[in-house]
Amino acid sequence: MNNITIAIDAMGGDLGPKVTVPGALKAIAKYKNLSLVLVGDKGEIQDVLKAKRALDNPRVSIHHTTQKVEMDESPAQALRFKKDSSMRVAINLVKNKTVDACVSAGNTGALMATARFVLKTIAGIDRPAIVSTFPTMSKNKNMRMLDLGANIDSTADHLFQFAVMGSVLASAIEEIHNPSVSLLNIGQEDIKGNELVKQAHQKLLNTNSINYSGFIEGDQIYKGKIDVVVCDGFVGNVALKTTEGVAKLIAQLIKDAFNQGFFAKLAALVSMPVLKFLKKRLNPDRYNGATLLGLQGIVIKSHGGAQSQAFFCAIKEAIAQVSKNVPSRISAEVENILKNSSSDSNE
Repeated sequence: MNNITIAIDAMGGDLGPKVTVPGALKAIAKYKNLSLVLVGDKGEIQDVLKAKRALDNPRVSIHHTTQKVEMDESPAQALRFKKDSSMRVAINLVKNKTVDACVSAGNTGALMATARFVLKTIAGIDRPAIVSTFPTMSKNKNMRMLDLGANIDSTADHLFQFAVMGSVLASAIEEIHNPSVSLLNIGQEDIKGNELVKQAHQKLLNTNSINYSGFIEGDQIYKGKIDVVVCDGFVGNVALKTTEGVAKLIAQLIKDAFNQGFFAKLAALVSMPVLKFLKKRLNPDRYNGATLLGLQGIVIKSHGGAQSQAFFCAIKEAIAQVSKNVPSRISAEVENILKNSSSDSNE
């Protein structure tokens, strides 16, 4: 495997270097072909590296910056006045091809605005989308959903483009031949839904370049029958946050059930292997690392409250996308699919 270099926005997230640096060191320990550039306040980063006895690691370097983007800062403010922030500089390193990708746990809006401004979108893509991976009921099969919040005022053309990008990503990372794609809707019948999804539905029906499976309802998205679920950012973000909330609810209900007395605790002891499997399967840390898809470069967004293991998983996603050369593949496929779509519509 070729050597990979990734820029880490070390100051991003709720806890900054206290999480990002240990997560980065986990990645360095696992991937021998990996080098990291830790971008941020040199003193703070060095303090954590020193505490972890990794100050002299030859595969870890520091790029000092004087600013950081706050978690509640407006995207416009960050873009205009934080040109030496750890976020901006990390993305600049991708632009300059000094590194192969960037990982940040920082402010989502600022990250999207900055990445879009610096890197620009792939030709044929109007807007980037946020895409992430979710477990399904099918063993060893994941589902990818987009957009998860980057665009709350999408058009039918945007949804079509999201479908194209999601299909290419699933094919590249999950190695799925001709991945199935569906539009999230309030019903499966053609008459259901608002004008946005109806128009996108027709656009997807009129192309042979995507394995489009029609509408899918919310209670079907985790069954594992569909590889890519497409929606606008408003709906996608609500679905994401609802999923996170339900997962926490289930975990709490299981915990409460096994605390109902001696026999319940005994049952919990007997069930421990199953509970450990369930915890591992549903652990959100495993799926941390959303992609800002559609940019001329790889930018991975970690959850702001992620701990070091979860941040490591975001770096892992970046490594996978670099290895699969995702932006170039998307660019080539988007050009081909959109060209074929245009030809189909003119026939």
